[in-house]
Amino acid sequence: MKAVLLAGGFGTRLRPLSCGRPKILFPIVNKPLLQWTFERLAENNIDEAILAVNYQTEIAIKQQRIPKCGLKVIYSRDPPRKPLGTGGAIKKTEKYIDNDHLFLALNGDIFADVNYSELLEEHKKRKHALATIVLRRVADPSRYGVAELTAENKIVRFIEKPPKEKAPTNLINAGVYVLSKEIFEFIPKGQKISIEYQVFPKLAKEGKLYGYIHDGLWTDIGKPEDYLEINNILLDVLDNKQDSKKRKNVEISKPVAFDRNVSIGKNCILGPYTVLGKNVVVGDRVHAKNTVILRGSVISDCVCIEGAIIGEGVYVGMNVKIGKNCIIGDHVKIKDNVTLAEGVSVCPAKEISESVSTSKFIA
Repeated sequence: MKAVLLAGGFGTRLRPLSCGRPKILFPIVNKPLLQWTFERLAENNIDEAILAVNYQTEIAIKQQRIPKCGLKVIYSRDPPRKPLGTGGAIKKTEKYIDNDHLFLALNGDIFADVNYSELLEEHKKRKHALATIVLRRVADPSRYGVAELTAENKIVRFIEKPPKEKAPTNLINAGVYVLSKEIFEFIPKGQKISIEYQVFPKLAKEGKLYGYIHDGLWTDIGKPEDYLEINNILLDVLDNKQDSKKRKNVEISKPVAFDRNVSIGKNCILGPYTVLGKNVVVGDRVHAKNTVILRGSVISDCVCIEGAIIGEGVYVGMNVKIGKNCIIGDHVKIKDNVTLAEGVSVCPAKEISESVSTSKFIA
């Protein structure tokens, strides 16, 4: 059984963090999202993953050397400077599907505990189904595609990102699909096609589109707050397995997760909901809460960080305060005594020497 992972997006809403990494490689509790996905696929007896990527994403994935969890991994690359969209990218994988009648397709920026084996069995029960979409109930469906179902879970209407007040249901497209091989007949070759906007509505009209409601863990990481949330959810799940090491003169409020070779100074207060990546150095009297700090960053003495994301290789000077919803790009240098107000984003490799009192994007 094969799974197509749609990983060609550029992650514009996650800038500046996505300037240096694709969404599918964002670390979640110190493990790349792609590795979490590989593990889930392998647990559900999927034996091959076809990664629909652009050139930059393919290179980045290969450089990370992510464990493949026993999967055979194939790359299907979009043409240079010609993104194909979700439908076009799926069409380009047709040559790899071979004789398989069914295959999975997943958006690369989601984290979900979907039972793929059960999903496949549900699809097989529906005689005329060409596609079964995993659906998820949400409070605000306006960010997603919305489905309206019959009592038999046939999707009769499919509306992509409707205004909240006009959404017919709160069942959204969760970005996980079972597709029959006949789906390729609905997608022209070599064109930019959205499977959500241009293919699924046609299948719904023909009575060939079904839904599968998933009430378990699911989130996308399309926005910074979503990224922090999934880290926090998994910290709760993994609480008893993470960082049981006793640390002298450090107050740790669980849940937290510390990767290998983390150095922590004296009189720090860390957590709850704090993730420190590999080789992170934390000085004395540092307070970090609801924060993700990626690998190789250095946090000097007397720093306070709350509700922020700190990229790789960042240097934070002494007596710095970083407010909620701040996003610090890779290899930024923040000098001593700087305060960053809530909502400040800093592009990679910038140097910040003065305080920033209002929410802004520093490019």
